[in-house]
Amino acid sequence: MDALWEPARAGSLRLPHRLAMAPMTRSRSTPEGVPTALNAEYYAQRASTALIITEGTQPSSDGQGYLLTPGIHSPAQVAGWRKVTDAVHAEGGRIVIQLMHTGRIAHPENTPHGRQPVAPSAIRPAGLMFTAAGMREMPTPRALSTDEVAATVDDFRRAAAYAVEAGADGVEIHGANGYLIHQFLSGNANERTDPYGGSVAHRIRFAVDVAAAVADEIGAGRTSIRLSPGNPYNDIREDDTHEVYPALVRALAPLDLAYLHLIHAGDEELLRTLRSLWPGTLLLNRAGAELGVRAKDVSDGLADVVTVGAPVLANPDLVERLRSGAPLNAPDQATFYGGGASGYTDYPALSSAEGTR
Repeated sequence: MDALWEPARAGSLRLPHRLAMAPMTRSRSTPEGVPTALNAEYYAQRASTALIITEGTQPSSDGQGYLLTPGIHSPAQVAGWRKVTDAVHAEGGRIVIQLMHTGRIAHPENTPHGRQPVAPSAIRPAGLMFTAAGMREMPTPRALSTDEVAATVDDFRRAAAYAVEAGADGVEIHGANGYLIHQFLSGNANERTDPYGGSVAHRIRFAVDVAAAVADEIGAGRTSIRLSPGNPYNDIREDDTHEVYPALVRALAPLDLAYLHLIHAGDEELLRTLRSLWPGTLLLNRAGAELGVRAKDVSDGLADVVTVGAPVLANPDLVERLRSGAPLNAPDQATFYGGGASGYTDYPALSSAEGTR
């Protein structure tokens, strides 16, 4: 585990160690997408991680897919996020806001304007969406026009500027897990015939355009991107990951982004290829792996920083627990999404647990 405790850099950020908090949707913002004091408390509790990557945050009204997720496209949302970033910085932490446009993984009942979801192509995803009225089939999305694709790139650019205005140390662009950017990469969600579909070079264009626009707006040192090669989540099928992702990483590399964040789906050959192609800091999420395995990824050079989700969710002082060998709290899956403080800000820290003995 010693490899985790060496300092690192991620663009303009100096990290005190190499264990970061992965983005996790918790659905506890206001119906208007405004972060609250409870959200600020939650993130501040976890400020000892090397870097906090926030839950997915919609860059526009069209980008919302789920209930009670935060946005970063209105003044009220900026003010709400300012409370969060101030709280994290007061505890000595570092925080980037993840920009997540869900694309076709949405339902009109979950958005402020009730509009049909948008996507690269009008292909309905399999699966159901939770709404206030219960589970619903996701509708067939509306295909974005070429001009609307450019406008969506500008939505990401504007949201990044708002994130910095809100005090964030940077942004992470969500290009993974079957959401909009991932939909453009995947042949089963993208049947376009314009410059954003068809060939590998065309399918990666939207991801590169978004990253370039955000880097131009807030600086490359505060811009990063998350990818999940081969992840079938949200009805994504990828048969050409060994062509798409090396091409994408090669195209992103000249932008000199703060970091590339990979979700590892088990393809070790592809992981090593992408590691060799990426010249900067690489964050790795080896989902479900023991922390010792993740530490070995750092010592072996496969990752510069590792991200963990549920262990940080359930252990606000995970860093202290790991360093001291203390036992870990178990996460309560029943409280992952929605609700109040229960299962959110009431997981005991070592200090509080010791105080009750």
